[in-house]
Amino acid sequence: MGAQIAAHLVNVKVPVVLFDLPAKEGPKNGIVTRAVENLKKLKPAPLGVPEDAALIGQANYEEHLDQLKECDLIIEAIAERMDWKLDLYKKIAAHIAPHAIVASNTSGLSITKLSEALPEEIKPRFCGIHFFNPPRYMYLVELIPTPTTRPEILDQLESFVSTSVGKGVVRAKDTPNFIANRVGIAGMLATIKEAENFGLSYDVVDDLTGKKLGRASSGTFRTADVVGLDTMSHVIKTLQDNLADDPFFPTYATPPVLAKLIEQGALGQKTGAGFYKKAGRDILRLDPAKADYVPAGGKADELVGRILKKPAAERLKLLRESTNPQAQFLWAIFRDGFHYCAVHLQDIAETARDVDFAIRWGFGWKQGPFELWQAAGWKQVAQWVKEDIDAGKALSKAPLPAWVFDGRDGVHTAEGSWSPAKNTYVPRSKLPVYERQLFAEDVLGAGVQAPETAGKTLHEDDSVRLWTLDDEVVIVSIKTKMHAIGPGVVEGLNKAVDLAEAQYKGVVVWSPDEPFSAGADLQAMLPAFMAGGSKAIAPEEKKLQDAMLRLRYANVPVVSAIRGMALGGGCELAVYSAKRVAAMESYIGLVEVGVGLIPGAGGLTYIARRAAEMAAAGNANAPVLSFLTDGFTSAAMAKVGTSAIEARKLGYLLDSDVIVPNKDELLYVAIQQAKSLFDSGYRPPVRRPFPVAGRSGIATIKNQLVNMRDGGFISQHDYHIGSLIADVVCGGEVEAGSLVTEEYLMALERKHFCSLLDSPKTQERIMGMLQTGKPVRN
Repeated sequence: MGAQIAAHLVNVKVPVVLFDLPAKEGPKNGIVTRAVENLKKLKPAPLGVPEDAALIGQANYEEHLDQLKECDLIIEAIAERMDWKLDLYKKIAAHIAPHAIVASNTSGLSITKLSEALPEEIKPRFCGIHFFNPPRYMYLVELIPTPTTRPEILDQLESFVSTSVGKGVVRAKDTPNFIANRVGIAGMLATIKEAENFGLSYDVVDDLTGKKLGRASSGTFRTADVVGLDTMSHVIKTLQDNLADDPFFPTYATPPVLAKLIEQGALGQKTGAGFYKKAGRDILRLDPAKADYVPAGGKADELVGRILKKPAAERLKLLRESTNPQAQFLWAIFRDGFHYCAVHLQDIAETARDVDFAIRWGFGWKQGPFELWQAAGWKQVAQWVKEDIDAGKALSKAPLPAWVFDGRDGVHTAEGSWSPAKNTYVPRSKLPVYERQLFAEDVLGAGVQAPETAGKTLHEDDSVRLWTLDDEVVIVSIKTKMHAIGPGVVEGLNKAVDLAEAQYKGVVVWSPDEPFSAGADLQAMLPAFMAGGSKAIAPEEKKLQDAMLRLRYANVPVVSAIRGMALGGGCELAVYSAKRVAAMESYIGLVEVGVGLIPGAGGLTYIARRAAEMAAAGNANAPVLSFLTDGFTSAAMAKVGTSAIEARKLGYLLDSDVIVPNKDELLYVAIQQAKSLFDSGYRPPVRRPFPVAGRSGIATIKNQLVNMRDGGFISQHDYHIGSLIADVVCGGEVEAGSLVTEEYLMALERKHFCSLLDSPKTQERIMGMLQTGKPVRN
């Protein structure tokens, strides 16, 4: 875990040193070196690009303790053993700088007890910091103060973790397992218990408690396997060891099936077996009655699936009143969750907001428990839960707190979220860092204006909304499904540039939800193609290309704010902008080969132009082809950057572009970039011809394609598509070094794009993608 935290700090350009024990044999840094090397192999990848592992400094406790004096933040992330942690603190205490913040990345041990091993001068700068695994991808970080932690230390750390590390911060009280694991693991234990009560198999439970509930697709038991059954058992033991007076204490008993699996060494995904086991291509599930694995694949009843699509109030009513065991099971786990959260809110969290955020961000729920309760009708659901408690159906006899029945309609209001400890509604944090989060995530009921209606609307139709927050920058929000780029979006982009050139400082392309854009709208093209064939598509394709050039040569800067997928036409929209601002988790690439096409909105033209620019910048005598190979390969193999960092390596982001760690700061940074460019005297690039690799470059690339085809690595149709890509990026049948224009190359793109539309094999790929969402290899 420590190595993965270090990896993410490298991702966000924070210098980091990773400490580990000295090796008993060989180089003293042997253990830490292996940990860093292992980062390159892990899936999902903790590093934006594997080679950045070299940026992690390596140290051991025997030789390098003096390096701690140069550190501003020290995060301890060793094994969850109180005695080991306390021994380490005693060893490092003398080497900690007077200003440094010290934090323990523990998932549930007492932060206050840990602090007792530290000298008095360090205690005010010590707290808990709980990253969720894997730290690159999980948004939640819990900060846990001790009674002696200075408030300004926690404010500094929260600001750093939010804006520089890119996380959603929740402050938790120093109670066992804090907020997310406390509520989440209690919920998993309740789910295991209720599944047993209603006789449901693990695969059915996972189907019921996954996407159908707006939760992680892995559901309950698959999630346990991924986390590790030993890890889960450790978190459960923390509850058992520290909460003997908890009214839910009997529910913290380790489930017999879990204990047996651990005893057998079946610890989940890391050992190849847990609640599930993979046998060849088949997935098997454990059948406790048979004490053996049987084929998995059980699904929720269709009736229950329909109920789960209803609005919250109707959904919970139908589940509670149904005689279907699956429906009764779902009502039971909802009731158990509401009951548990209400009883423990005052002890574990400052406000109900903290609980909802912790569960959403730490366990992948779309809606927290208090949000769902409030959405379903606070008073009615409270009455139902009370009736079940009184009837002995609940997991505990503990009554709901009195504040639940004080006439309220929920715990989240425009004033703030309910704090039982303070007996009032507490607003969101006012730390300056949050001023950068223009439309940060909030809880249902907070009454925050949605970005879809915020600001001043300048134009809106079914495809786009053009609006402004500050009367200085035009924001383009794409409204189509998956933000696909069709004629309406093209028209909206042109209109945005017209408006901005007339009276604004720039344009920002940003939508409040993901993806940035999944590409051109193939379905929108079908009617025209069916009526007039590829000839009918050519004019529409030219309009799209012209729109890209319009963005590139606009008299005001156009900034693309990218989060999630920017594929195909979405990638082209990004690269034709004056600048790109991308969230860390941005996946950018030209993927048209997957549907049997070539990039047709200027993507290949961009690759050719960038190769010429790099050749000119590097060496006037260098052949363009040597700078073209990577761009050709990326397009021909439909390579997608698996992070913004890798997208930069592929050339879809430039060194001058900005990578933003926190997704909620994306719009703020993009607007600032647009205004800064304008205020600095922005001028669009000069239209000028550039050299291409020509027919000799085409021949070189085609020779490589022939080898791949004849070796069985690509199909004949792949070879044909690759040849057309080579023709465009090399400039067609011209001499090497010939000067061409973007319009010339775009005409080649358009010609080959339309010719492929007439190919039966491309049509097979397009229809396969539209029908199944998966690429067809033919």
